[in-house]
Amino acid sequence: MVLYFSATGNTRFLASELAKKLGDECVDLLGRVKKNDLSEIRSDRPFIICTPVYVCEMPRFLSKYLRNVKLTGSRKVYFIADSAGYGGITGYLAKKLFRRKKMEFMGYSEVVMPRNYFISHYPPQSESEIKERLVSACRQLDDIAQTIQKGGKLKARYVFMFEKLITIPFNPVWSKYKMSAKEFFADSKCISCGRCEKVCPLNNISIRDKKPVWGSSCTHCMACIGNCPTGAIEYGTVTREKGKYNFMNYKHLISDNSADTAKRRKNG
Repeated sequence: MVLYFSATGNTRFLASELAKKLGDECVDLLGRVKKNDLSEIRSDRPFIICTPVYVCEMPRFLSKYLRNVKLTGSRKVYFIADSAGYGGITGYLAKKLFRRKKMEFMGYSEVVMPRNYFISHYPPQSESEIKERLVSACRQLDDIAQTIQKGGKLKARYVFMFEKLITIPFNPVWSKYKMSAKEFFADSKCISCGRCEKVCPLNNISIRDKKPVWGSSCTHCMACIGNCPTGAIEYGTVTREKGKYNFMNYKHLISDNSADTAKRRKNG
């Protein structure tokens, strides 16, 4: 069973594609996380956890959920983390988490996907850069699926001690003081659809007077910005300058690449 959380579509794509390749079930954890539904999840096949990377580790709310939810049936678990280029200690912490749950950790893989965190200091990626990352991710998914089908262990890069020493104390501080929702707002394009409220994993958004209002809890997942159907949500002036991201706006690049590859093969 493939379990995942996805804010702007990257992780959803990886999880759903992996489930298709393996002929396995794919479950979105968003609804369970929002309701704090810790009821049993059972799978007779190995669990495959797919998660984005926030500040060098998996989202802290998701880590908390996975620590507490009861996973039954198979005691094997694979872990897939997608990042914008650096997975940090995500896999290391996942290994500790699942071993504490007395599960057999079958390794993890880091997959580089397009950046959705447009409020960072990084410049926006070009369409060609996004395409390159998506095509590479698809190739990597083939390798991951083959390893899982054979019952093998996934392998990722070695995590050095200095990464742990820096990240473990740094992440809680950054999450507390830097992941603020104060700069979020909805402009006149807002149609009061409530989509932002539905996709917020922390239930931090409510609709008042037909406009979204943000509370004090935020994980900077960018789900509200990335899933707004009219592009009404902004983060200060940053997103007006840099834009926003949702995987579905770039999914065609994968199909285009497949078509180009098939055409080249046909023409010899």
